[in-house]
Amino acid sequence: MESQPGGGTLSNVVESLPTSLPGERLVEFGELLIAEFRKKNSLAFQKMFKVQEGARLQSPWGNINHDDIAGRPSGQIMRTKYKAPFLIRRPSLEDYVLNMRRSPVITYPKDASMMLTMMDVSEGDSVLESGSGSGAMSLFLSRAVGSKGTVLSVEVREDHLGRAVKNYNRWRLTWGRRRGVEWPDNVDFRLADLCSASPLLEGRGFHSVALDLIHPHLVLPTVVPHLHCGAVCAIYLANITQISDLLEGIRCSSLPLLCERIIEVPVRDWLMAPARQKDGDFCTRKSSLSGKESHEVEEKEEESTVRENVPPFGSVPYIARPHPEQLSHTGN
Repeated sequence: MESQPGGGTLSNVVESLPTSLPGERLVEFGELLIAEFRKKNSLAFQKMFKVQEGARLQSPWGNINHDDIAGRPSGQIMRTKYKAPFLIRRPSLEDYVLNMRRSPVITYPKDASMMLTMMDVSEGDSVLESGSGSGAMSLFLSRAVGSKGTVLSVEVREDHLGRAVKNYNRWRLTWGRRRGVEWPDNVDFRLADLCSASPLLEGRGFHSVALDLIHPHLVLPTVVPHLHCGAVCAIYLANITQISDLLEGIRCSSLPLLCERIIEVPVRDWLMAPARQKDGDFCTRKSSLSGKESHEVEEKEEESTVRENVPPFGSVPYIARPHPEQLSHTGN
């Protein structure tokens, strides 16, 4: 997706350059941005990149110079010399998590949001996470507990932990550039096996726990003594077999735990567009009125159409259907 046919120097066109509003910061070199190109209501190209002096954003539809992006507000439509419109914007945390480099599979944002809701994570909480992975859940927990809270993130594999730390620090850096304030440094990453990490947890208590492990029931005897009364332990699992093993592990260990809910979080993307005729004109609704009232309404609609060159509000029907490309991922 980064090759560009033909090569050559490209001149970019910015469709609009609104005045910065109070509190709005212009794009700086060193920031992470998202570039998107849509074709026929579908996302044909998306890339997260770092703005660097002299660099170019490359795509099959042409290039955009990074120097033309810096110093402008985020959310601009920029065109390549082939007139392809690209939306250049700052990534949300969800965008970052889905586009950052990974080692293991991440906890997807829709599932992370549900876990945070179930755990009732609030600012100032102390949260334990096991299975740092690529750092996705660590970032969501970091935002939830805020500058007054702490997250202890434990990972048994050194390569996974290294990737989680890099992704966490990279987000903190770009956040500081875009907001002018630091992202809270509230995650303590530790390389350890939680099954034998009692010394690490000694003297600590947690408002909630998030586990993303293949065999989470093996660490529960170590974790439970450090949970506040009534605290929630949310566990992210990929299939029903793992859930049955978890429940069997809880039964055999006689731990004071209650399995409250087992849920899946489905997300369905939809397409909605105004109905058009074969010649490209909008379809229009048939009036349910009759007689003089219908004639008056039609006259007003014709006057409005001539004046604005668009059908009046409420006169165009819409077509809605599930998107043919469902991009969501899931766990239990």
